[in-house]
Amino acid sequence: MGKTTLAFILVFTSLFAMANEHRSANNMQRDQYRHPAQTLTFFDIQPEQTVVEIWPGGGWYTEVLAEKMNGKGQLIAAHFPKDSNVNFFRRSRQQFEDKISLQKDHYKNLTLKDFEPPKSLNIADPSSADRVLTFRNVHNWMRNDSEQVAFDAFFKALKPGGILGVVEHRAPDSFNLQQMVDSGYVSSWYVIKLAKQAGFVLLESSEINANKLDTKSHPNGVWTLPPTLRIKGESNIKKYKAIGESDRMTLKFLKPQAI
Repeated sequence: MGKTTLAFILVFTSLFAMANEHRSANNMQRDQYRHPAQTLTFFDIQPEQTVVEIWPGGGWYTEVLAEKMNGKGQLIAAHFPKDSNVNFFRRSRQQFEDKISLQKDHYKNLTLKDFEPPKSLNIADPSSADRVLTFRNVHNWMRNDSEQVAFDAFFKALKPGGILGVVEHRAPDSFNLQQMVDSGYVSSWYVIKLAKQAGFVLLESSEINANKLDTKSHPNGVWTLPPTLRIKGESNIKKYKAIGESDRMTLKFLKPQAI
């Protein structure tokens, strides 16, 4: 079997998993921007693995991961702590738990952990995870200077040979740190720097989640674009809907084997 044929089979199988009864129509509409089938194939997610999803929010990717893993491995959702001092974090965690409780069979292999750097960092036992995945979160940790602590925690949780997958809103290389915090866009060089300082090696980057229509120059940063649409006026809403979701980097890092 050739490499092209094998790649087609992998993506086709993944696409089938994207359309499942546990996903809402609204969530599936986001597939055109988030490319979950191709993204999870790029990160080499396999059913028998232990996979940690960092800050799953409302569970958009959790739905897909649970279906992809098909109850064979362990899916860990490293969510906001229930006792966080941040009201939004507590509400989000409760909503996530309510969602999971409605479909217990679908999420039977799901475990919840607390993650709120720089304090709650135990996302998995040391060197136990095959994959750690984070989708559009790095800019959030930059608000309280906890981004390096977060990447260090990912390195600690992964097995030697494990993979860290990062999807993040992509800033121009010229952005400084304050521009990244203010806009929600992060430069690829900075994410790579954080990962390397934690001990990771960059394996590969992908343009799966690129969006050439995104200028990165919006009145309310990345939150101007869908799905947030933090903008007034019907004409403006139509304008930013036409752009779609943000331009995103997709990076795959390796935790090297112990020497």
